[in-house]
Amino acid sequence: MPLVPKPLGVAAAVLCFSLCSSLLLLGAEAKVRHYDWEISYQHKSPDCFEKLAVTVNGEAPGPTIYATQGDTVVVTVHNKLETENTAIHWHGIRQIGTPWADGVAGVTQCPIQPGETFTYKFVVDRAGTYLYHAHYGMQRVAGLNGMIVVTVPEGVWEPFRYDDEHTVLLEDWWHKSVYDQATGLSAKPFVFVGEPQSLLINGRGTFDCSKLANSTGLCNNSHPDCTLPTQFTFVPGKTYLLRIGSLTSLSSLSFEIEGHLMTVVEADGHYVRPFVVRNLFIYSGETYSVLVKADQDPRRNYWATSHIVGRNASSTPSAKAIVSYAGNDPRKTPPTVPTTGPAWDNTVIRVEQSRAIVAHPGYAVPAPARADRTLLLLNTQNYINGHTKWTINGVSLHFPATPYLVSMKHDLTDAYDQHPPLDTYDHRGHDISAPAQTNGTIGSPVYRLAFDSVVDVVLQNSNMLNDKSETHPWHLHGHDFWVLGHGEGKFDPAADAWRLLNIKDPIMKNTVPLHPDGWTAIRFHANNPGVWLFHCHVEAHVFMGMGVVFEEGVERVGRLPSSIMGCGHSKGLH
Repeated sequence: MPLVPKPLGVAAAVLCFSLCSSLLLLGAEAKVRHYDWEISYQHKSPDCFEKLAVTVNGEAPGPTIYATQGDTVVVTVHNKLETENTAIHWHGIRQIGTPWADGVAGVTQCPIQPGETFTYKFVVDRAGTYLYHAHYGMQRVAGLNGMIVVTVPEGVWEPFRYDDEHTVLLEDWWHKSVYDQATGLSAKPFVFVGEPQSLLINGRGTFDCSKLANSTGLCNNSHPDCTLPTQFTFVPGKTYLLRIGSLTSLSSLSFEIEGHLMTVVEADGHYVRPFVVRNLFIYSGETYSVLVKADQDPRRNYWATSHIVGRNASSTPSAKAIVSYAGNDPRKTPPTVPTTGPAWDNTVIRVEQSRAIVAHPGYAVPAPARADRTLLLLNTQNYINGHTKWTINGVSLHFPATPYLVSMKHDLTDAYDQHPPLDTYDHRGHDISAPAQTNGTIGSPVYRLAFDSVVDVVLQNSNMLNDKSETHPWHLHGHDFWVLGHGEGKFDPAADAWRLLNIKDPIMKNTVPLHPDGWTAIRFHANNPGVWLFHCHVEAHVFMGMGVVFEEGVERVGRLPSSIMGCGHSKGLH
């Protein structure tokens, strides 16, 4: 059941041709970028409250990886967490030819055990702004994350100009440990993680320690980690590229710079038709590049702020950074009150911004005219054996002990569920405004996709057990996809495919929001051999089962490295 039944010809080969050609041209100049990382727990006070954070070489967030399109990145990871496994996902890197380097424990590799060393090696095949983060349990909540900046080769020009650039990493932060949070999510009765205590910009925020009735000395507003917010310097008259990425674990955000407009020019590594915003809505796993002109009064400093939207999180203060014009004291507090951002429950303006993101006319990758297969995926929140779980078409995803890539490549059929998951739900009979009934199952099934086929996915939102609907940012590993459309209410395959879907100039992304009480439609080309996770990027939600697994052309994957094996049924395999 393709979303656009009208056959207009197939352009799926364009993407591969473009990629292969660019890599051949870049091959002579490509470099190998080596990074050596020690992953360990360290006491950190990013918002004045001291707690253990997972760090990269003592830093949280970790260092930014810089590379040029076509380079090979080699990251040697030493797990010094003593009692905890880890794995690192390179978010937005498609891992063409290296599916085992995607970094998802239980899907593409066994976790890296304490004391072990593991090396990731992959090619960054497209310029843009990307992310990395832990992909083991809920470890991302503890701070193991950072940014990846891939620049165009010398002599290649982007469709915009700027004088300098800054990276802006947005996070949310809890004082509870990741163990406390995970235990609550698994408990009977269920205990949600709650709203974050702080929002961070480049690893810094401020929590008011006076709010703690019984301070244990762990909170200190004079702590050097948090006394000064992040600062960005502007030179009057110059234009800056801000590479903005969100690795929040729960929160949808609005980012703005007081008095300055932003022109959006890139999303998830793809150039967009430029459009101007005052507030940039950004969801976990997304990256954007925006141009900002330093055209305000240079005699004063300005606030840069991020605010929670989509949730009534009034207890969480906005994050604050300072934009300082050259010559000013960068530590000087701006003379104004920090901006408060748009109303948290204004879904309309957020959907409008999502619809405004379309491909740059000169850089659009044509979408295939029709799909070979359509998946209608309904998310519901269910009670399963007394536990609160998220399900997709009635199944709550549980990662098996043996990584899918290993078990499917080696035909270990007893390592995961053999019954196929449902392609669709009762879209006519299901009431998306009503909480799910006590049903559903926990399992580890796989959607097996015909290699080189074109697949449409419609993500359908529905109410949670508390009768509310909220935003779910969905991320697809191993691919970029075309965003065909966003709609309100229940998706109607017969009508909405004609009225609301965009196959003229859809943007390609790797992460897209599913808005409250609505649906999102995407299309992708299943032409990257491997096994790939597709999931909500809210950390608690994927922990509770909100995801699916796709397999495509696994028989085409080369010999798997022994370093990804050693757990479950993969013990002894080579």
